[in-house]
Amino acid sequence: MDRRIYGGSAVIHLFLFFFFLISSTASSALPKNTNLSSGSGQINSNSVLVALLDSRYTELAELVEKALLLQTLEDAVGLHNITIFAPRNEALERDLDPEFKRFLLQPGNLKSLQTLLMFHIIPNRVGSDQWPSEESGRVKHHTLGNDQVHLSNGNGKKMVDLAEIIRPDDLTRPDGLIHGIERLLIPRSVQEDFNRRRSLQSISAVLPEGAPEVDPRTNRLKKPTAPVPAGSPPALPIQSAMAPGPSLAPAPAPGPGGKHHHFDGEAQVKDFIHTLLHYGGYNEMADILVNLTSLATEMGRLVSEGYVLTVLAPNDEAMAKLTTDQLSEPGAPEQIVYYHIIPEYQTEESMYNSVRRFGKVKFDTLRFPHKVAAKEADGSVKFGDGERSAYLFDPDIYTDGRISVQGIDGVLFPQEEEIVESVKIPVKKVVQPRRGRLLEVACSMLGAFGKDTYLSKCR
Repeated sequence: MDRRIYGGSAVIHLFLFFFFLISSTASSALPKNTNLSSGSGQINSNSVLVALLDSRYTELAELVEKALLLQTLEDAVGLHNITIFAPRNEALERDLDPEFKRFLLQPGNLKSLQTLLMFHIIPNRVGSDQWPSEESGRVKHHTLGNDQVHLSNGNGKKMVDLAEIIRPDDLTRPDGLIHGIERLLIPRSVQEDFNRRRSLQSISAVLPEGAPEVDPRTNRLKKPTAPVPAGSPPALPIQSAMAPGPSLAPAPAPGPGGKHHHFDGEAQVKDFIHTLLHYGGYNEMADILVNLTSLATEMGRLVSEGYVLTVLAPNDEAMAKLTTDQLSEPGAPEQIVYYHIIPEYQTEESMYNSVRRFGKVKFDTLRFPHKVAAKEADGSVKFGDGERSAYLFDPDIYTDGRISVQGIDGVLFPQEEEIVESVKIPVKKVVQPRRGRLLEVACSMLGAFGKDTYLSKCR
């Protein structure tokens, strides 16, 4: 019986030994996570993400929230330490291209915004003391977006790609740290996507297929015409597209750059008007397009239908010379602006080459049937003749392949044909008494017979 007791105690001791051995092995195999996130998935107040949202980098924090990346970053912090390269606010407010910022904030470009932000985060902790030396050269690190950034050290400056570290170890937390950098890091994929959206190939308008036509003689559908190649100009002239009333203008041409797969002409018109305001000196022209008339809406509709426009924009000094009588007549502002819009896509180079080659060139305008004349003068392009002329003053203010804006230093008016009316001067005529028909016959007969005496009486 004693042997059974001792034998049983030995088995129990052996069982306890293996239990502690297995438990210690399992605990050592578990990953050591140093972050302070709770088991419920919520980030602790001492996390680097909370530090980012409450830091001086408010612009970056706002972009992170708009990109819906908080949950992704919480998951990343739960797995490992992270290093965030945070651009200063000025780099995102004033130094960033406004057009590129609009591109990032568009809902359809959410993927590009997420890729851009994750390009600023690497999934490991790299402090300033761990930065590569000048002798070691550039060191490659993978980002959360599966891209690569290079850390380097040269001339006493710590660099990440082309951005300088201006605040090393600015915010340090147990689960990560933040370095302040001077500029935004842009991955190649986002830059290529932005350039692709701006290229003319991706925004070329496609002519839509018209409604089926019925032959009035046979009362049957006409045979469909050959398909129109992509990017062809609209079939209808722009005069027909501007005609008032429903169903007279073609439907919006489909294209990859706009809403519902249509070319977004309204957005392009807004873009060039904003460019005029930011450029400076063309506020009056923008005010006429937006406030005094509905021309901005009409131009957006024309561009959506596949037409191209060139705007000759008079500067504020030229617009200030307009008199009240010139603007007070009904429809006068519209007629003035119509004469400054050419239904072609012209740049400074194309217009200058035309006037140099052909001398005097006349361009069609939206004020039919008037045309604006252009010729070379003083190494530039001069529009109009005489006192109502203007020079190309600010070339290529806005060019996007569909709308071209050229600044001029005067307001143009059509050259009206002078109608010279003949002035009738009253002339006094001596009215002689009309002879009778019988007397005339008698005088002629006397002349035939040589009766000079009676002939003198007839006279």
